[in-house]
This record gives sequence, C-alpha cells and structure tokens, in this order.
Amino acid sequence: MVNHKLCRHFFLLGFLCVTVNAFGEHPHHAGGTTVPAPGYSALPYATPIPATYALPVVGPAADGRIREDTGRTTSLHALFADHLVVLSFIYTNCADPNGCPLASFVMRQIGERVAATTALQGKVRLISLSFDPTHDTPARLAEYAASFRDLRMDWHFVTTDTARELAPILSAYGQTIQRDPSGGAYSHQLRVFLIDQQGQIRNEYSTAFLHADTVLADLRTLNQGIVSAPSSQKPPSVLTSDGDNKQGYAQKNYRTRSRALATRRGARLDLAKGLQVMPLGLPPLAATAQLPTATQVNLGRQLFFERRLSHNDTLSCASCHVPDQGFTHHELATPVGMEGRTVKRNAPSLYNVVFQNRLFHDAREFRLEQQVWSPLLAANEMANPSIGYVLEKLRGLADYAIDFARAFPRGLTQETLGAALAAYQRGLVSGNSPFDRWHFGGDASAVAPAVKRGFELFTGKAGCSGCHLVGRQDALFTDQELHNTGIGFARSMQKNPLTTVTVEPGSALAIDPVAIAASEPAANDLGRYEVTLNPADRWRYKTPNLRNVAQTAPYMHDGSFATLDAVLAFYNAGGIRNEGLDLRLRPLQLSVIELGELREFLHSLTGDNLEALTRDAFAQPIGNHSSAAAATP
Repeated sequence: MVNHKLCRHFFLLGFLCVTVNAFGEHPHHAGGTTVPAPGYSALPYATPIPATYALPVVGPAADGRIREDTGRTTSLHALFADHLVVLSFIYTNCADPNGCPLASFVMRQIGERVAATTALQGKVRLISLSFDPTHDTPARLAEYAASFRDLRMDWHFVTTDTARELAPILSAYGQTIQRDPSGGAYSHQLRVFLIDQQGQIRNEYSTAFLHADTVLADLRTLNQGIVSAPSSQKPPSVLTSDGDNKQGYAQKNYRTRSRALATRRGARLDLAKGLQVMPLGLPPLAATAQLPTATQVNLGRQLFFERRLSHNDTLSCASCHVPDQGFTHHELATPVGMEGRTVKRNAPSLYNVVFQNRLFHDAREFRLEQQVWSPLLAANEMANPSIGYVLEKLRGLADYAIDFARAFPRGLTQETLGAALAAYQRGLVSGNSPFDRWHFGGDASAVAPAVKRGFELFTGKAGCSGCHLVGRQDALFTDQELHNTGIGFARSMQKNPLTTVTVEPGSALAIDPVAIAASEPAANDLGRYEVTLNPADRWRYKTPNLRNVAQTAPYMHDGSFATLDAVLAFYNAGGIRNEGLDLRLRPLQLSVIELGELREFLHSLTGDNLEALTRDAFAQPIGNHSSAAAATP
C-alpha cells in the first residue's frame, strides 16, 4: 500500500506517484507507470474564451443533509448559498493519483486563482464531499483539508453521518461507487460538477477534462451572466422570451433583464404561403385541407390583437396567447380574464395548432373555426353576452365590413369571423428543429450527443413516446388523446396549504393563499368529465404537443409547473396515485444525468422560425383598426 498523505504532498510538489488501486486497475496506464491526467500540466489546447459560449443546464443539483469538517450540520443547498459552486466527490484514502488526489489538486488551483481574481472573489465556493463517512469523520476531513486549502479559499470539506444519508446524494449525482470486499479502496468514476447560483448543474468534468483553466473559464462565463442554451440550439432570441424575465428572482443577486419596448420591431411574413410546404419534421396537410388566403390570414392577425372583441374593450386573444412568450403566457399559470376573473386552465401554445384534431385541454372542440367562440363568450374570459352581440359590434366598427367583404364572399358572419381567426392561427407552423435536422434530415452534427441519449430515453426507458408519438417521417409529439396524470385529482382534493411568496429578491413569506387572492378561487376542474359526464373521464386532459416546449412554459393543464425540470421530476416520480391514473405512469428511476439528457432533447425540439413568427406578430399595429392591415404582404 502507498503512504497516501505523502503521495498527496508529492502531487503538490509536482511529483508523480505510481500506484495500483485495490482492484489492480490502472485507469491511465502506459508502460507500467501511471500517466498523469491533463489536470496536472499545462492545458494542451487554447483555453476557451469566457463569455463567447453558453453552458447548458444539465439538470438540478441535488440536496442532502451533510456535516462539515468543523462539525456543523447543514444541507448541500444551504451550503451553496447563491454561490457558483465547484463540487467534487472524494475519499481521503484514495490511492489513485488520477482520482480523488487529482480532484483536490485541481480544486486547490481553482481556489488560488479565484482568490486572485477580483471579479470572482466572494462568488465561488468549493465543496469536496466524501463518500466514505465511516472513515472520513469531520476530524479526519479537517486533517485532509489542511494539506490543500488556505485561509484565502472558500473551500468546504463535508461528509454525511451515515452511508444511508449518503446513498440518495450519490444516486442523484450519478455517482456509482463500489468497494472491494475487504473494505479497502473504492472504485468510482471521477466527476466534478459546476453548479450555478440557481442550483443548476452547468458542467461535469471527468478525469480527462478536469483542468483549472477550463473550470475558471466556465466560472467567468457564468459570472458574466451568459444565458444558458442547450448545446442543441442557439441561445434564445431576446424576442422569444419574457419581456420582463424574472428567472432567478428568488436569489439575492437577482438583476432585472427587462426588455426595452424599442425592440418590438415587426417584419410581416406570408403565413398563407408558408402552409403550402411544411418544414422538416412536420406532416403534410391533408389533401382536402382548404388553405387560407393571404387576405384571410391578415384579417385574422388583426382580429387576434383586437381588444374590442372583448365586452369591455380590454382583452384580445394576444392578451393570453402572447407572441413573444410562445403564444402562451409565461408569467401566469392561468390567464386573467374579464375584470380580473379567474380562468382555471393554462393558455395552451398555438404553435402548430393547425395539426390539432382536438382543441382545449378537455378536447371539447374539433375545428379552429368553432373554437374561437368559447373564449369570446365565456363569462370569465372575454365575456360577450352572445354571438349576435359580437357580430353587431364588429359591423359597427369602421372598415371591418370592407375587410370581411375582401376576405370572404359572404362578408362578416359567425362562420367567417371564426374562419378569419383560424386562418392566422393555422399559419403559426414551426419545425426544422435541431432534432428534425438530425433525426429526419440525417445531419449527425445537428445535435449534441446528450440530445441523442435523451431521445433514446424518451423512446425507451422513460417511455415518453407512448403518448408523445414519433413517426417515421414526422412527429407531432402527441397522440391527441386524453390521460389522467394525477394533477387534476390532487388539485381537486387538496386543502389550502400555505403558499410561499417571494416579496423581494432573497426574501420569501409563507402566506395563506386566501389572504392574497386577487380574484375568486378557481373553480374545481374535473377535466374531460365536464364534457362527457362519464366518471371514467375525471381528471383526464389532452396530451400536449411537445414542439417548442422549451419556449412555452408554464406546463400542465393548470400551469402548475414553471420549469421543464419540474415536469421531468413529476414524471420521474410516476405521477400522483389515484384510481384513474394512466397505467403507463410509473416511477422511472432516472438519474440526474438522465433527466438532464431528457431536458436537452426537449430543448432540441425548438423550431428555427420562432423569432420570425414573433416579428410577424409585432408587425401588427395595436390600437385603432385600419383597413391597411388587411392588405397582402
């Protein structure tokens, strides 16, 4: 056996320890000696330039109860404390020079350079977590830490009190640990994680890639506020995100990213022409489909933004289906209707709605031309008293009679009003995503390996494609059927727990929701049952189309999940048990790495024309109607 403490000091002096682990393995072996990992020498290639690239969100960093080398008990998330975190898994008896000693060697270099970098001082925290709680007591960790850290470094050495407390942490981080039968050395894959201020894993370094230069470049990139984008897509355009982006608002270091209204510049598209040939990945329209004309689409666009379609002239279709928020509403789980009235379901995105043969979360309508009348007449939405009232009101508005006569031989009728709004919505097609270019187009470089692994999970272990269908030549990612996931059941049965409200960055209060209700409580929602009155249909809702899902938060029929990570965690747990739960739902036992790969795959479904569709919407004047808006592009 090797004197491990002496070996560690050799590393710090630049010497190489030649060792064999307990299983006789040489992970970096050549000619009978252990070849030093790249982290011990100069980086053999140019260091990435900070802020010239974006780091994808791999997945959420797991939490767990831990004990520091000082003896203090806390949790991982509490220790993160709004810092950029570099987290390594080690054990102090490790004899493999390219294992735990490498991690500690590189962490020391990072700590020294962070301490010398003004922009990073006070913002970066190093954490080394032992996976040998039996041997690595706080006192033992303190002795080990003395070999590496100094007073300038924010470096914590932590362990758990028991192996039982450790197991879920290791599982969540994908750390597979094996120990030899005699209870000596461990066999494990070295992994070091980079975690951002919101507790999201942003990079993972193995033995071959762990180097202080690359970690420092990544830390500087995150510190400069680079918006993360999955490797499968470009960073999202400023036009396809919230105008007032509140991501990270709960963190003390939150800074506003509100978009100036000056960016709202439009550029009109010919959406009717775009329906003639579908983008890659989308199916062709039925041969019998009657395509709208450009004049009909333009009239529908004008009506989509027409607030006078509501009873008190305050709401338009675009009030709930916001173009630069994925034609849904990022900032509200469910929309606010007439005079602040509660709407009990989330506003679904309108991308690719032309392919939907069932509409609304409860599938109560089958044609877009008919669908428009539900929100126009609903008392808690646009609140018009009757169809005739809407038609009479439009006929009394200047130019609409002329515009309808141009678009439809019959002029303005109940049918043509629905047809005009449907014409615009049909034009909102979006495909040719990175996934499409890889899977249907054969371009192997269109997506990262994580996306391909995520797709394997989607169609295999995770079973997502059982409801979100993928065809041989195209994919809508929906079976257009209805399913019970347990969310409707839980909401119907729940009592009123306290809700957490962030009142300012870094400060939150637990408040009775009744005390802060801005409108009447949401009505109970029984799903498809409200249409059929069949008890078997209780809490069943339509399967959504997953295209552009990364741009269309919040999720589920009630908007109860704000992030894709929350959705993935829900399905990983197997839904919520109730007697009508869909039989396909079951605990998936996906690791944090696998969840991150699924998330990468979902990001790869973002079409290539979202900014163009947003600019097309922005080209529509908002205000008093003018017949000029009905002209062709």
